Amino acid sequence: MILKSIEFRQIGVIAGKEFWDRIRNRWVLAVAVVFTALALVIAYFGAAQQGSVGFRSVELTIASLVSLVIYLVPLIALILGFDAIVGERERGSLDLLLSMPITRVELLLGKFLGLAAALSFSTVAGFGAAGVVLSSGMSLNALFHYFGFIFSSILLGMSFLSLAVSVSVIASDRTSASGIAIALWFLFVLVFELLLLGILVATGGGMGTLAGQLFPYLLFLNPADVFRILNVFTLEEVRTLYGLATVLPEHLSNPALLGGVMVLWIVAPLSFAAWRFK
Repeated sequence: MILKSIEFRQIGVIAGKEFWDRIRNRWVLAVAVVFTALALVIAYFGAAQQGSVGFRSVELTIASLVSLVIYLVPLIALILGFDAIVGERERGSLDLLLSMPITRVELLLGKFLGLAAALSFSTVAGFGAAGVVLSSGMSLNALFHYFGFIFSSILLGMSFLSLAVSVSVIASDRTSASGIAIALWFLFVLVFELLLLGILVATGGGMGTLAGQLFPYLLFLNPADVFRILNVFTLEEVRTLYGLATVLPEHLSNPALLGGVMVLWIVAPLSFAAWRFK
């Protein structure tokens, strides 16, 4: 019923405007260049502390890139989307947009999809360019894992973009929206995992305790942790590099399950934003 009432052409117009606005101000190009440069530096100099340089393996490269993505992509997504709605309201253009033959849901979806397209394009262009440079040293299986990493990075960015759009809907002004966005970044990227590990240690640290049994499921409450686990558990060589791998049951490390959780992290905040904005 909801889908029947939505004009997808209207959504496409808004999404196209948002995307090309980011292209024109060179935002997409800047992010892509940063991703390419950092990916190449990490791939060639990631083992410098061990006294060696050069491309080693795609598994270790992805393991190093995971930490980079967890810090940068959520921050970029939150900065990109925190003023999607509240910015229009402050500029006085929101009432003008809503006076046109477009619904609030169509406007929200158009904004989100346009920003998501810009973020996805920069992610694919940045890490894809690095992949082309490194592809001569990769097998087909390695390339599969690398492009799986790029796809999961897109899902991570879209999940935080969905959170940013939700913040933009509920915030009263751009200042408060930016503050909430920064707080979300600190919570999910820096604080959340430390709190869980602290609780696990404080309760004895054993997997037989209630906290130990709940710990793997609580990780699903953070899209950044889901992204980390998704990339770690698909690579045999790097499982032992992460302490999280030792506390996650095998049935929870299914890539399809983890990918579904990340999609849920995109849909749920965006659905809340649509309900609240409507």
